[in-house]
Amino acid sequence: MSIRQCCPPVRVVRRDFEPEAGLLKALADPYRLAMLATLAASDHEVCVCDFTGGLPLSQPTVSHHLRILRDAALVVSERRGTWVYYQLAADAAERVANALNAVFLQRVAA
Repeated sequence: MSIRQCCPPVRVVRRDFEPEAGLLKALADPYRLAMLATLAASDHEVCVCDFTGGLPLSQPTVSHHLRILRDAALVVSERRGTWVYYQLAADAAERVANALNAVFLQRVAA
């Protein structure tokens, strides 16, 4: 018994998207996007306390979100005494664009 085709067959892209999935997963939270936008708009490093003043999140939750962004290499951090300062990674926008291009501009050889 054959399956009736309702449309032309498509070629399924077979590629390992794990690197892109990890990066895009780090972006999949509105608070993390707000943090990235804040860092992108800032002309200096930002401390966790700056985020807690502007977001309805506790300090541990802000730190958790920043750790996810740091693990995805979207932000870099520097500890000075008891404070940790964050800034956008120099290649963050390029890496996000490349991840999206890998998904949406994927060309399958005929």
